[in-house]
Amino acid sequence: MADFHFSVTQIKRSAGQSAIAAAAYRAGERLFSEIYGEYSDYTRKRGIIETGILLPSSAPKEYENREKLWNAVEQAERHPKAQLAYSFDFSLQNEFSMDENLDIAREFIQKQFVDSGMIADYAVHLPDKGDAVPNPHVHVLCPIRPLNQDGTWGAKQRREYLFDENGDPILDDAGHQKFNAVPTTDWGKPETLESWRQAWAEMCNRKFAEKELTQKVDHRSYERQDIDQI
Repeated sequence: MADFHFSVTQIKRSAGQSAIAAAAYRAGERLFSEIYGEYSDYTRKRGIIETGILLPSSAPKEYENREKLWNAVEQAERHPKAQLAYSFDFSLQNEFSMDENLDIAREFIQKQFVDSGMIADYAVHLPDKGDAVPNPHVHVLCPIRPLNQDGTWGAKQRREYLFDENGDPILDDAGHQKFNAVPTTDWGKPETLESWRQAWAEMCNRKFAEKELTQKVDHRSYERQDIDQI
């Protein structure tokens, strides 16, 4: 049965999370954290079909190494409650062969994430569920901090200073000019997530049509589709 699932959360220190540990778990690897001085070892994890790191043109080649990449991300974030990475999770289709699923997953990650300047560390999982319906899915970790064109880490936000109707700076109680913190990318916007979810549904539906299958998936909720169903 065709299935649609596409969600995103954040890996963040405020929740006691580590980018190294998250990457090690998803890839089933043993990675060393330079900040915490310890290994995260998930080499016993099973059901991992494929892993890979896709880089935009601005990224240093050394970031193809998972341990180097995520240590660099951790080092770039100094705040004790820093947001480190976006964690995407989306389902593959049992109606497609694993090779077909891998092909469209790689194409989606390249077009939607990497071509937008994101580094994408992905892992395809197929857990052993015995006689239950198979649940192939993809995990993708993307650093939240963007890259500059020279391969260095850029700013997540820029300051947009505030002025009154006379063009004079608006000051706070301490005499400092007020400002709004404006994100430097659109990656965290709800509209962007909506476009990613829609793009994945459309890609799956094109594959269903190519295989002459009647199934379709929809990224919208039942309520938004005017379907009276829980």
